[in-house]
Amino acid sequence: MTSEGTEVGRIGEGLCCLVGFTHDDDVAMVPKMADKLWNLRIMDDVDGVMNLSVADTSKALLLVSQFTLYGDTRKGRRPTWIDAARPEHAEPLFTALVDELANRGATVETGRFRTEMQVGLINDGPATVMIEL
Repeated sequence: MTSEGTEVGRIGEGLCCLVGFTHDDDVAMVPKMADKLWNLRIMDDVDGVMNLSVADTSKALLLVSQFTLYGDTRKGRRPTWIDAARPEHAEPLFTALVDELANRGATVETGRFRTEMQVGLINDGPATVMIEL
């Protein structure tokens, strides 16, 4: 992942997580979110079955702050991001999530908050899930 022409985060095998927050999210939900990402059984075992978590395998997560996940396209042709948390609310939550995962033993790479980033991804398998708490 690059930001403003500089590489700021890179993992090998692991999870790429696009993370968005809304107005009523708070720090109390961060441990639950970290637990879900850390223990979600989405990685293949030796038989090719999704039985392993990132905690069981590479322990690597690439977290990308992504307010546009809350884009509302129900009206018109231009999305609105009114449901996305303002940066001053979202950034401390994002930092708390990174810290919570690191405390569990994760290798966590991130981008830079409030910058445009280019994320390169090799999606190994058809697994893309949305997690809402």
